[in-house]
Amino acid sequence: MNAPSKIDMLAAARFTREGRLAEAMDVLRKSLSIGPSSDGPLEYEAGSQPPMRGGANLPRLSIARALGGLAQRIGNFRPGQGFDQKLDERLNELLPPATGRARVRLPDGSRFERRSFANPAGVRAYKLYVPSGYSGQTLPLVVMLHGCTQSPDDFAAGTRMNELAEEQTFLVAYPAQCRSANVGKCWNWFNSDNQQRDRGEPSLIAGITRQIMEDFSVDPGRVYIAGLSAGGAAAAIMGAVYPDIYGAIGVHSGLPHGAASDMPSAFAAMKQGGSSAARSRRHDSASISVPAIVFHGDRDTTVHPANGDEVIVQAKAGAELVVTVSSGLTAGGGAYTRTVHADDNGRPMAEHWVVHGSGHAWSGGSAAGSFTDPRGPDASREMMRFFAEHQTTCKSR
Repeated sequence: MNAPSKIDMLAAARFTREGRLAEAMDVLRKSLSIGPSSDGPLEYEAGSQPPMRGGANLPRLSIARALGGLAQRIGNFRPGQGFDQKLDERLNELLPPATGRARVRLPDGSRFERRSFANPAGVRAYKLYVPSGYSGQTLPLVVMLHGCTQSPDDFAAGTRMNELAEEQTFLVAYPAQCRSANVGKCWNWFNSDNQQRDRGEPSLIAGITRQIMEDFSVDPGRVYIAGLSAGGAAAAIMGAVYPDIYGAIGVHSGLPHGAASDMPSAFAAMKQGGSSAARSRRHDSASISVPAIVFHGDRDTTVHPANGDEVIVQAKAGAELVVTVSSGLTAGGGAYTRTVHADDNGRPMAEHWVVHGSGHAWSGGSAAGSFTDPRGPDASREMMRFFAEHQTTCKSR
């Protein structure tokens, strides 16, 4: 297997953009020292849309990028084996097709695509929901990071974020953690390499975000990220190290940036709260540089609710804000206390929802997914309302 650096990805991507898929595949074959297929010509006709196999739905722009990035993980190709077949095998390994109750039903005209991204830190599959109302116009993008044991389909079903995307017309991406990185499919938020910009898992999540921004018409001032549990902790990290990408974050039942540095301190933070570790570094890289909305159940025995308090402290970053506290009861019987920290213009910069009587579960979620509390309040809808209040007009990438 040749080194990935020998793959001429620029040429392959250019050919793919232009619809010249035969040439793109030829570049990849030559880069990997693979001869022409003994079964005849490449399956893709130049200028045509590639066929979708095994449930995969990969836009043309992603084919060359995905194949090149995955080549080092797929293994040796043999003459006669099509690239599309090998790619689907690898995608099925990284992101198995959804079955059972987690299967997401799609409205007519919408798409839930399986895609992938790779860089020196590794490779991650992800799913992207494209609403039926998308016709090339500029849209917001929300990146959703699932919790331990979950999958993109499970998380989409539980949070009902795709339903909101269809209603409000925005894109939703669901990166998938793989078992080879964490046996429980948890994001490794407690590892120091995964708490830094352009390192480890943050570089992969940011890379997925940028890839979607290249492939679709995304408003760079309306890109957001949210997550549950380990995914919430990862979302806090992304808000701290990539404030140039994300306009705001949502942390549900998660932990602050810098709450732990290894597995023992991670369990300690989850049990007791990560405030002490995070507070000691609040004025450096542990600060969250973007607005944050936090949801946490006050009976969460998996991740201590004190962690939600500390995420808010990091998001405030010492700013003097106007605090408003209110309480309520949802139609489904969910009681909550909402604390808003607003600027002088009344715009919430940090917002904390304590869901009374709720455990380690997505508030207002659907029973079709795991770790949900259908009683509410609706965390997905409130996060989207909060995100909409934080649109920027000038952001670098």
